[in-house]
Amino acid sequence: MSAPLLFQPSPDAVYGFPHARLVARVDSPFQRIEVWDTPLLGRLFTLDGRPMTSTGDEFIYHECMAHPIALAHPAPRAALVLGGGDGGAARQLLAHPDIERIVVAELDAEVVRLCREHLPEVHGGALDDPRVELVIGDAAQYVAAAAPAQFDLVVFDLTPPDSPAASLYTPAFYAQLKRTMRAPAALSLHLGSPYFHARRIAGLFDDLRATFRVVRTMNTFVPLYGSLWMMATASDTLDPAALPADALTERVAARRIGPLKHYDPSMHAGLFSASPSMRDKLSQFLKPLS
Repeated sequence: MSAPLLFQPSPDAVYGFPHARLVARVDSPFQRIEVWDTPLLGRLFTLDGRPMTSTGDEFIYHECMAHPIALAHPAPRAALVLGGGDGGAARQLLAHPDIERIVVAELDAEVVRLCREHLPEVHGGALDDPRVELVIGDAAQYVAAAAPAQFDLVVFDLTPPDSPAASLYTPAFYAQLKRTMRAPAALSLHLGSPYFHARRIAGLFDDLRATFRVVRTMNTFVPLYGSLWMMATASDTLDPAALPADALTERVAARRIGPLKHYDPSMHAGLFSASPSMRDKLSQFLKPLS
């Protein structure tokens, strides 16, 4: 039987899918996980009522989180995915031929199990690739114990800051994470909607700027999230926004990446641009540069 599946990204906004069907529900030790079928976006899963990934549009989010930072790096060999139990980020990173190792540090084994069972298209075999190491447990503990200077790329594929992942969105954790990154290295992080989460985005952006020398924002529309969605890249040396389209095209061709469904060099500059209205929304909360 179908039922409305509604999300409330802010106190003043509601959106959703009126003809959804609940497929599975599990209360893990960490969160409630639900898998739904929808006519518009196919299978999707939620964590504590928040939309995470759908088979119909996951490529938008995962391609933007993985490829800009990977293409900015001359030859990434090792990557760390924080969260990412659905395997979508790992699948995109594996498209880069120099990648030898990806660690997916996922808190909840039930997320992995349910996504394997109900959304296998998202990982597309990535979770079974010998280059991918799945670590179940607290990502903060994994990073604290990790050897220094081993990762070229880091992808924050996590729930938002007001969730069990809260401690990973802090300057203290960023500083610890930098110890595990070998130069040149970069990370990507999702920020939220400028319409629903402007204050939160500004706070995250400020914290990134306090830790990394080069911080850039990206934005694209994600249907599952009901809005324009902002992400960020951060590095001490790499600047994905500065890469010209011709250089990106050459790098994509050399690595034989594609065809991708959303991201390509022709839209790269637009991904890193921000409209005046978006800048105005965030400027109300951003701290001035010192």
